Amino acid sequence: MQPQKTDLARTALQAHRAPLDMRQRRLLILCDGQRDLVQLGQLVGPETPAMVIQLIQSGYLVLSAVTPTAVPVPVTERRRSLVAARIYLLDILELQRHPQAAALFHTLQQARSDDAVMAALQTALDALPGLTSTGYAERVRQRLLEVLPKEHAERFQIALV
Repeated sequence: MQPQKTDLARTALQAHRAPLDMRQRRLLILCDGQRDLVQLGQLVGPETPAMVIQLIQSGYLVLSAVTPTAVPVPVTERRRSLVAARIYLLDILELQRHPQAAALFHTLQQARSDDAVMAALQTALDALPGLTSTGYAERVRQRLLEVLPKEHAERFQIALV
């Protein structure tokens, strides 16, 4: 079973008016219908199953069963997109609720060219360890590298060295 956001969850994530704490918001962002409970538990922690049940009961998540004929596609073969990477990091920055994160959010949101987006992604990732834990910042960086197109991910990894 793979938890997936409902329209209520998408609205709540955009509006910031729902009665969700930071951990619930983080879990909702990660519930994309691609990860199962085990994978989510590795990213969020041991309280994940209880949180998923609570979010299902509140109408924020639904469970989708993996069809037996569907072969899961490895992360490295999934469709990569600079837009997806940008949206992911925008969501992460929005969760931080810090003035510096808000400024980084605005910069990334305003970036139009691929080079400007890449520069804003790099700047945000460089600042993230100062806004949150180093381990969380590293998980965000790893996830970002998974969704970036390969040519951007390679360029991005070179910049990180």
